[in-house]
Formats: sequence, structure tokens, C-alpha cells
Amino acid sequence: MNLLLPLLAVLIGFGISYFIYQRSFTIKLLLAFSGSFLLSVTVLEFLPEIYIQGSSSIGIFILAGILLQIVLEYMSGGAEHGHFHISKEKNTFPYALFISLCIHAFLEGIPIHENKHLLYAVIVHKVPIAIIISSFLFNTKLSKFKIILFLLFFGIMTPLGSFVQANTTILDGIAVYLDAIVIGIFLHVSTTILFESSKDHKFNIYKFGVILLGIFLALAL
Repeated sequence: MNLLLPLLAVLIGFGISYFIYQRSFTIKLLLAFSGSFLLSVTVLEFLPEIYIQGSSSIGIFILAGILLQIVLEYMSGGAEHGHFHISKEKNTFPYALFISLCIHAFLEGIPIHENKHLLYAVIVHKVPIAIIISSFLFNTKLSKFKIILFLLFFGIMTPLGSFVQANTTILDGIAVYLDAIVIGIFLHVSTTILFESSKDHKFNIYKFGVILLGIFLALAL
């Protein structure tokens, strides 16, 4: 499941991007829900587990994850939390965006084989992000072949991270520190989504409702 479902989430987002591209309100609600659910699972389950396993230096690696995500978002233009700041007029392959998203996706795959709730949170997060990325790319001047290649590699990277962690010993010595870095990434991405979920920072009862739903779902699991 941890190898198939993240890829399936990207494919689902890719498949439905045409149908709801203009319905930005729906996307924002789904994005807010995914951010809330991801943050809740991270804080309630993932974070306590890592502190139990690790040493006092875990906090440093969490901060490193936050800083790494800031760098990745500089490269991607904010795609990890549903924003793009690159021109739609470009017809060259967006290597910076591609590399950033692949690094992000690979790292988030490392801890999910040991935590099914975190797996669900990553899947829920990937669907709206995949919809937004697909919709954006299909409205650029890139060829469909390049776009499909982009999305396939992006979809494969999370299962690849999970596969490497579960089936090799390459990361065994640093796994807990990589998990801490991933926590920092999740904290940054999810809180950014929630802070940006309301236009002009005005209260929106619908978005507040889906944020509460994400929290309650994480508590119920």
C-alpha cells in the first residue's frame, strides 16, 4: 500500500485536474483539509515517536527540515503548498521545480512504511497538490509528453523513498534524523497551507470547518 497509494494519489489528481481546474474554491477547501490532517498526524503521532527514538539533537534536525523546505520552495515557487510563481509562458522543462518536488516527495516517502496514518496524511496531501500541479502544467507551453513524464517521476518518488527505507540498509544509521527532517518539512508545508488558506486572512467558516474536520479525523484514527 505504501508503494502504490502515493502514486495512485498523484494519478487521481492528474486525472481530475481538468474537471475542477476552474473551481478554485473547492481546491482551496481540499488543500486546507489536507494541511490540517497532515499537521495533526505529524503533531499527534509522528513527532512524539521521533523524540522517543532520538536524542536531544532531534530538534536541530526538525529545524533543518524547515530550512530545507524553505530552500525547496524557493526552487519550486511554492508548489508544495499549492502556489506557483513561475511563468506559464515558459516552454522549457522546469528543472528547478522538478528537482525540488522530487526531493520533497522522496523524503516524505521514507517514514510512511512504518506509520499508516502518516501514509494516509501524505496521500490526502498529494491529491490537491497533484491537481494544482497538473492544472498549472497543462496551461503552460510544455508538451504533453514532458508534462506526463514530469508527473510520473513526481508520483514515483514517494514510493521510491519508502522502498529504499523498507528494503535496504542504506539509511538505517540516519533514519531517525531523516524522519526529523521530514517532520520539519511537514510542519512548514502544513502551517503554510493553513496560514494561506483564507483570502486576505479573513475568517471563512467553510475553511475553518474543513480544518476542524482534518483535526478530528486525525484524533479519531
